[in-house]
Amino acid sequence: MRRRLYLMRHGEVSYFENDGRPVHPEQVPLTERGREQARRAGEALAGSRLDRVVTSGLPRTLETAGLAAPAAEAESWPELRELRSGRIHEIPDGELEAAFTGAFRGDVPLEARFLGGETIGSLVDRVIPELERLLADRSWDTALAVLHGGVNRAILTYALTGERRFLGGFEQAPGCLNVLDVGEDWIVRAVNHVPGDPLHAGGRSTTMEDLYGQYLPYRKARPTP
Repeated sequence: MRRRLYLMRHGEVSYFENDGRPVHPEQVPLTERGREQARRAGEALAGSRLDRVVTSGLPRTLETAGLAAPAAEAESWPELRELRSGRIHEIPDGELEAAFTGAFRGDVPLEARFLGGETIGSLVDRVIPELERLLADRSWDTALAVLHGGVNRAILTYALTGERRFLGGFEQAPGCLNVLDVGEDWIVRAVNHVPGDPLHAGGRSTTMEDLYGQYLPYRKARPTP
């Protein structure tokens, strides 16, 4: 018998002020739209008995879990936090667009650094052991993991390939749900399903493209060499 893992990305947050000024990524709360996305996910999950709810412990995942699974006690697993960026202001102007829009493009090299910060390989090496730790606990049948776009890509890649790789093309919209079954093997049943917008009619840009557009006004006002 396979067990079910609902893999969710936290709801929408705003990493930049209206003028593009960055907000510390470990402190950002959900926006009102993000809270609505979390509630919509909760409606989709309402018929499922969740034995465990796992988060990274960052506020945006805890807040999402509280709205999507209000009856459950959310756990904090710090090793499942999102990729840590470097100092964005140190990225040269000529490299900025590629750094944002190409961060999750294709089969991403493990030595690549996310916005000049943590390497993709470092993410994979801390996330997959935590996934295995969760799977080693045989007490649960259905679990919800509320995590992050990069973390979810690492888990989806591992589920499909079983390898130390990172396939960046698994777009993870805010508040999306992925449905995975695991037993002797992995079955990926759904990827990037957004309750309330299952056809992604709201747009065709990626999260990283949107973030680049939000940051650009601030950068143009304070260009680097």
